[in-house]
Amino acid sequence: MARVGVLTSGGDCPGLNAVIRAVVRRGERHWGDELVGFLDGWSGVIDGRWRPLDVEAMRGYLSRGGTMLGTSRRHPWLVEPDGTNGLERARATLDGLALDALVVIGGEGSLASAHRAHVEGLVPVVGVPKTIDNDIPCTEQTFGFDTAVAIATEAIDRLHTTAESHDRVMVVEVMGRHVGHIATWAGIAGGATVTLVPEHPFDVAAVADVVRARHARGRYASIVVVAEGARPEPGTMEVVEPEVDRYGHQRLGGIGHAVAAELEARTGFDTRVTVLGHVQRGGTPTAHDRVLSSRYGVAAIDAVHEGGLGDMVALRGGSIVRVPLAEVVGRLKTVDDRLWETANALFEARPDGTT
Repeated sequence: MARVGVLTSGGDCPGLNAVIRAVVRRGERHWGDELVGFLDGWSGVIDGRWRPLDVEAMRGYLSRGGTMLGTSRRHPWLVEPDGTNGLERARATLDGLALDALVVIGGEGSLASAHRAHVEGLVPVVGVPKTIDNDIPCTEQTFGFDTAVAIATEAIDRLHTTAESHDRVMVVEVMGRHVGHIATWAGIAGGATVTLVPEHPFDVAAVADVVRARHARGRYASIVVVAEGARPEPGTMEVVEPEVDRYGHQRLGGIGHAVAAELEARTGFDTRVTVLGHVQRGGTPTAHDRVLSSRYGVAAIDAVHEGGLGDMVALRGGSIVRVPLAEVVGRLKTVDDRLWETANALFEARPDGTT
């Protein structure tokens, strides 16, 4: 029996509620734990805002998107506008609750904060990998990714028909700040003509050549999928460098419009843009993500009781395992070159201009 806190941190993601539900159900009914949920991520820890969690409180949340606890990008070491941070306030909250462990459900930044909290003695933690970007290392998949790919693929399917009706080029901008997992998977699944990702800077002239070649064969509709973090080869196309917010994140978005303008100017073909944005984060998680989230939640609370403090639960070879958070932080899982080559095998030419 233990007293365990739970928080969701960073961007929201389909499947968060399923993880919380699994932690609570397994913790209460199998281990006899007392669970508390912090509101709005680390903000709830800093400001002392939390609520008790039990099986009854989690009814109906398995299929709901978002997070019933709320989330934020704030963390105890973040410098506030008044020049202070929330570390001592967070410590006071955690000490007052006498927590045995904290389950942190989050992406790369959130897991880095969780690791720091653990090694600096703020609170023992177990991490759960969450992000639609699927960029967390040491795990084959993060929950939320499957849902985001499904949403993007459905959008591409729908855009095919309107593109064909009007003989247009459709540029679809999807999320993917540093990596192009969503773009690559959705591009292959949706039959995109070209897919542009952050891992491989593109030559817009080569992209235009691919589109022209397609139209020359009588195919008058093309789909170009571009991750929000994709960037052109230096000197091939002008782009506006994004601003950086207080959390150190670039405010991305707009590359789809830049690519569309270049393609229309270079090819003369009517080009339109669809930016999927946060629609990829919202709504009901897929069955796959519900199952994966539930497995992660059970494994996380089990780790609290079985010597897994300081670890992250992960998916490897179809099994849920634990890996030290120290092996996870500071790294990103990029698109596998073999998958990228699979996508390129469906192109007339590589979008970076090479063959």
